[in-house]
Amino acid sequence: MPHFSSSDIVVITLWVLAVFSVVTWTLIVVKGWAQWRLSQENKRFSQTFWNAKGLREAEQAATTAAGPLARLALCGFTALRDMHKGGEQNLQHSGDQQDILERCLRQQVQKEQNRLDSGLMVLASIGSTAPFVGLFGTVWGIMHALQDISKSGSAGLDVVAGPIGEALIATALGIATAIPAVLAYNYGLRRTRLYVAEMEDFTTDFLHLAMKSGFKVE
Repeated sequence: MPHFSSSDIVVITLWVLAVFSVVTWTLIVVKGWAQWRLSQENKRFSQTFWNAKGLREAEQAATTAAGPLARLALCGFTALRDMHKGGEQNLQHSGDQQDILERCLRQQVQKEQNRLDSGLMVLASIGSTAPFVGLFGTVWGIMHALQDISKSGSAGLDVVAGPIGEALIATALGIATAIPAVLAYNYGLRRTRLYVAEMEDFTTDFLHLAMKSGFKVE
């Protein structure tokens, strides 16, 4: 078993917080870029979809477009075509046509939400644990300072300055890591809810279009 001194424990704590900080900012950049791209894709597809002259043209737009709304529309068109294929229907496509289409669309919305949620739990975990990791380093640094005082029999600045300084750095780094993680998590959660609401609205509109066309693409 390796032996770690009190100072080593504080240093390890600082490295852990540094890793947390790198992970946090990496996720902020990656998720920020992904959400911006998603907004642009949804915006472009919505314009193309609602400018289409019919469901067939809208289906062609969905097959070439990217983004959650495009995948949601493609899922709906696939379900509509599967309803009218020849042969016996399986359990997946049994029942009322509206219920089948709605079930397919709701399942796709859930899949897209799971994609949007990826990474948010990491931010939430870092935001909730980083202050406590920093507090652990602080407590350990103070214990180190008290041990030095006990050994030297003096409470001079030259004895306690080093351990107390390490403890304060651990506290500051823990807070500095937690704040952007919590802010990014809250922002990402809000954006996810907005995207899900947008998909829910699109699902409702798609169902109405499908009912008007008699659940046929042609």
